[in-house]
Amino acid sequence: MSNLEPLVSIITPVYNAEEFIVDTINSVLSQTYQNWELILVDDVSTDSSREIIQKFEQEDKRIKVVLLKENSGAAIARNTAIDYAKGKYIAFVDSDDLWTFDKLQKQVQFMEKNDYSFTFTSYRMINEDGSDTGKNVQAPNEVSYKFLLKNTIIGCSTVMLNIEKLGKVKMKNIRTRQDFVLWLSILKTGVHAYGLQEELGIYRLVKNSISSNKKKAAKQNWSVYRDIEGFSIPKAAWYFGNYAWNAFRKHKK
Repeated sequence: MSNLEPLVSIITPVYNAEEFIVDTINSVLSQTYQNWELILVDDVSTDSSREIIQKFEQEDKRIKVVLLKENSGAAIARNTAIDYAKGKYIAFVDSDDLWTFDKLQKQVQFMEKNDYSFTFTSYRMINEDGSDTGKNVQAPNEVSYKFLLKNTIIGCSTVMLNIEKLGKVKMKNIRTRQDFVLWLSILKTGVHAYGLQEELGIYRLVKNSISSNKKKAAKQNWSVYRDIEGFSIPKAAWYFGNYAWNAFRKHKK
C-alpha cells in the first residue's frame, strides 16, 4: 500500500441489522481503495448482528467490532467509533446502505487533489429488497451553512471528513437528525462541503425505520431550527418551508 493513500476510518453503527449488514460490509470489502479500517459499533442488538460482524472481524484484520454495554442510539454508536478511528479521513456508511466499488478511491482522490475538509457524493435509492427505485439525489457543487439549512441534501453514508483538519467531531445525542446537526456545526465555522457528482452511495429505503418516517423527520427538523440553532419562529418557519419544499422535490424525482 502506497504511503500516498491515507487511512480511511469507516464508521458504522449496528442495531438489529442482520438482514442487511452482510451486504454493507461486502460493499466495503469490494472497494478498489484498500487502506481502510471498518469500525462496527453494535448497539446491543437482539438479533444475530453481533455474531455476523464478529465473524467478519475474525476474517479481516481491518475490521474492528466494538460492543456497547447498553443501548445508546446511533449518535453514541457513531461517536464511539470516531473515538477509535485512526485515519486521516472518516467516512460514514449505515448498516443498511451500500457503496459502489470505487467510492473510496474516487472520494479520497477528490479530497486530496482539492485539499477539502468535507465532501459528500450523489447517491441513488433502492427498495428494501434491493430493487432499484429509479430515484437519485444529485450532489450540488458546494454547500454552505445557509444552503444546508434549506436543503438537507447531504446523505450521511456518502460523507467523508478530514479529521486532521476538523478534529474528531462528534454527533449530538438526539434521536434523529444527528448527522444534519453535525454537518451544520461544521459548516457554521465557515467550512464548506463539496459535492462529488457521481452516484457512489446507495441508500436503502427501509420500512418503519426512523429515517423513513417523514412526519417525525419534519418535527425533528423544526426542533433543530428552534432548539439547537436557536432561531426565532419566523426565521425557523422560513427555513422549514424551504426544507419541506426541497424534501418534496427530492422524493418525487
